[in-house]
Amino acid sequence: MAWLLLVVAAAMELVWATALKQSDGLTRLWPSLVALPVSLLSVVVLSVALRDLPVGTAYAVWVGLGAFGVAVAGIVALGESVSPQRLVFLALILVGVIGLRAVDG
Repeated sequence: MAWLLLVVAAAMELVWATALKQSDGLTRLWPSLVALPVSLLSVVVLSVALRDLPVGTAYAVWVGLGAFGVAVAGIVALGESVSPQRLVFLALILVGVIGLRAVDG
């Protein structure tokens, strides 16, 4: 259950970071109203997952999956650049997350 909560918290990180980009420095109301509470909720869900997971592993997975998700969202939805090198490094983030899950399962 803790790992599922961690994935949910990382998905929320994708939501709030994307909304933060759309908020234009917190100057647009609706994206700001999404970004701020979802970011807090993401941290709350992470804290619940931390009851059963090592902090180093949980934090690394939370940040890694969030960063991966935001980068993919940037490419797919926001037209950010994509290159073979960028894809390799994004894949390495996933390898790290999978490796942490395997050793701290």
